[in-house]
Amino acid sequence: MEFTRVEGKRPVSLKLYTLSTCGWCRKTKALLDELGLGYDYLDIDRLPVAEMTQARETVLGWNPNCSFPTIVVNDKECVVGFKEALIRGWGEQ
Repeated sequence: MEFTRVEGKRPVSLKLYTLSTCGWCRKTKALLDELGLGYDYLDIDRLPVAEMTQARETVLGWNPNCSFPTIVVNDKECVVGFKEALIRGWGEQ
């Protein structure tokens, strides 16, 4: 699985598991862009079947509901869904 990197000006490490058709996923990416936060994202629905299965298993490890967006922060914690106030807080750090 190869993530797409979006460069930013802040040091937080974010991995986004998204769907290309998900409005909340698009809003999350747009907010991160607005705040200048770098992130790596993976549109799971655009992966080949074998990679999609592997990515889904990874998401399930962080988020048993396997809902989107799933954001892994600094490889330590998981945020599920569009959490605007929380994300804006990352931009202020």
